[in-house]
Amino acid sequence: MRTRDCYRVILGAEIRKQRKRLGCTQENLAEKAELSPNYVGRVERGEEHVSLAALRRIAKALNARVRDLLVGI
Repeated sequence: MRTRDCYRVILGAEIRKQRKRLGCTQENLAEKAELSPNYVGRVERGEEHVSLAALRRIAKALNARVRDLLVGI
């Protein structure tokens, strides 16, 4: 993995941490965020570039702020 792509892995790990904190599955999160469960899985694994719009929807579904998900980046 290229160094410049590491942010995706860090972001995905933070999303997974926040999702598990809520006791939520990827499917539940995807439904709340109106996104595909496959997309959410790829984002959590750092395989997918996430748009700002999708990141905002994920944050809202997690009852978090976008900046809370960007910790460590």
